[in-house]
Amino acid sequence: MPFVSRSDGAIDGVFEQLQEGMAEEFLSDDNPELVAHLNAPPKVSSVSARQFRLQLRRAKLIDQVKAWVAQQDEETQDSFEYSRDFVRNSPMMEAGFAAMGFTVEQQDEFFEAAAKL
Repeated sequence: MPFVSRSDGAIDGVFEQLQEGMAEEFLSDDNPELVAHLNAPPKVSSVSARQFRLQLRRAKLIDQVKAWVAQQDEETQDSFEYSRDFVRNSPMMEAGFAAMGFTVEQQDEFFEAAAKL
């Protein structure tokens, strides 16, 4: 039977032993919320450049993103042009998504859709 930690009410960590000040809530192994957490698919943390660009095109964002990238420093421009993979939580990615007005949920949805391409 595990101890869990929570963020905004949702389980975000599971531990075998009590974690003072962090994971003090004890749940049974068959607790539905715990079972759902343990069986949830992992979040997509990166996609290939091909997947990322195809998803930009499908979302009709490619021109807007290219315009934003063109206004950034040379490192960002090179990263967009030559990266093999695009990492969800990289500083460049977070800045770009913020500039486009994406919520965290929309960013996750974008990466999940891209991962399927």
